[in-house]
Amino acid sequence: MTSTTSGTAVVTLPTDTQILITREFNAPRHLVFRAYTEPELIKRWWPGGHGEMTVAEVDLRVGGAWRYALVTPEGYEVAFHGEYREVVPNERIVSTEAFEGIPDPDENAALCTYDFEERDGRTFLRMLVEHKTREGRDMHIESGMESGMQKGLDLLEEIAVSLA
Repeated sequence: MTSTTSGTAVVTLPTDTQILITREFNAPRHLVFRAYTEPELIKRWWPGGHGEMTVAEVDLRVGGAWRYALVTPEGYEVAFHGEYREVVPNERIVSTEAFEGIPDPDENAALCTYDFEERDGRTFLRMLVEHKTREGRDMHIESGMESGMQKGLDLLEEIAVSLA
């Protein structure tokens, strides 16, 4: 069995408005990219154990839209959507990310850049989330996003490894 790198995402705050997340995966980048972008695979990892995913819509092209939604065990819907600004298969995605639970989600959307780099059959994912304000960044951090993200990225790695 291939080993995984559970719980190893590193979260840093490079500026007052940025969140930088880095994570290494024990899988080639084309498989990590596939697990990151195909709706049926996204449904298996994105909720990170925090509910049941009910929507995973992906139109993976510049100008295309995406939307993810889950229902928590308490019955609340949590949803995000965005628009793809740049798509380089197996290498890079740039998109907006709007949390639908805040006022004016599109006006307050973050800009997210995902870079997938492969070294020796392993993938290094760099996720830069750029908020418009420090308050937006701080709300994101304080939302408890890290625990769900760690679990979600662990599941993403398991799925990518299983695709080999």
